Amino acid sequence: MTKKAVILLSGGLDSATTLAIAKSQSYDCYALSFDYGQRHRVELEAATKVANTLGVIEHKFINLNLNDIGGSALTDNNIKVPVEGISDDIPVTYVPARNTIFLSLALGWAEVLSAYDIFIGVNAVDYSGYPDCRPEFIKAFETMANVATKASVEGKKFKIHTPLINLSKAEIIKTGIELGIDYNMTISCYQPNSKGEACGICDSCRLRANGFRELEN
Repeated sequence: MTKKAVILLSGGLDSATTLAIAKSQSYDCYALSFDYGQRHRVELEAATKVANTLGVIEHKFINLNLNDIGGSALTDNNIKVPVEGISDDIPVTYVPARNTIFLSLALGWAEVLSAYDIFIGVNAVDYSGYPDCRPEFIKAFETMANVATKASVEGKKFKIHTPLINLSKAEIIKTGIELGIDYNMTISCYQPNSKGEACGICDSCRLRANGFRELEN
């Protein structure tokens, strides 16, 4: 009997690695991506490339309008993406409730598919500023998932997998390379230009570049 898993796939480095890890663990993978009003929509093209290259059973896109509530540099064009360097504070690129919403929709699809494993590429080491990337959040969501669903009432157990949560960016890249990922098909930039090219100076670009630099050294 095959194992099914829903994988949250943004098209960035972390989510691509997460999908590759799930594949390496012999899951039949169902990728889920979101067009949520983000200014870096080019990531959805990268998500398509990653899904096609790594081979998923199905790749679903869901449209949301998180830009209607704003509150983040990724969804509100009036808030600038920071380029002055990585801060220890929660950055303005934090999108309110994003991972809660994404995981809730992943949970719904997983229940429909009878897939009791959900993978998300959150990381609490190199970018611990996001409150919804912490182990405490994942644990709380998993607890909720196992009381809020018909499947859980009927005795099924949902598991939220976070294989990257304790890895550095360099360790994530190393893992992906070992699994055969070509990171050229991914994009991590928060403000790519009209050609889909990374800016190289936003927080996400800096973290990505630092990871590759650390791996080389």
